[in-house]
Amino acid sequence: MLGLYRILRLRQNPPRAAMFKQFQGHGILNLNKICSSFECVTSSPRMQQKGLENVMVSDVLMTKGEENVGSWLWCRVDDAVINAMKNMADNNVGSLVVLKPEGQHIAGIVTERDCLKKIVAQGRSSLHTQVGQIMTDENNLITVTSDTNILQAMRIMTENHIRHIPVIDGKIVGMLSSVDVVRAVMEQQSGELKRLNDYIKGEYY
Repeated sequence: MLGLYRILRLRQNPPRAAMFKQFQGHGILNLNKICSSFECVTSSPRMQQKGLENVMVSDVLMTKGEENVGSWLWCRVDDAVINAMKNMADNNVGSLVVLKPEGQHIAGIVTERDCLKKIVAQGRSSLHTQVGQIMTDENNLITVTSDTNILQAMRIMTENHIRHIPVIDGKIVGMLSSVDVVRAVMEQQSGELKRLNDYIKGEYY
């Protein structure tokens, strides 16, 4: 009886080796067909499910869209704070990279928290105060590189109580926010849950 059950089970779920042999019979292996047969799971076209320990900051930046990789919003140290605040509000972001007046070199970062704590809370004029007076300057700037692991980036942001961190590879290439990190974590966990559910139902090999 047990032997009959095994035969029926094999017919319903052929071994991997037999399936690979079937694909090889048609020449070059077609990875799309193989993935289709094994019901491979991916999170999105932009970032495959590969576990948080293998996700880098560059992967997270890519989830924003290839056209936005390397793009970031900025202001200059001598800009009025009111203009920086309008820039953040218009673009629905919580921080701006601050550049030096003479060129494209980074001078620091200004955030909405800086505006609240150093302008609103202190009763200062956002019209007559320059960004350079309230920003976090380059000497105190905390950054990551594009090949930093996302878990490490999350730890750095948590330990330093910051929600925005510039990504610098010699020069600035993007901005990572706490929202980006949370989204990446949720996406990976969602993929893990789906794979476990598929495994339980016998749909994942």
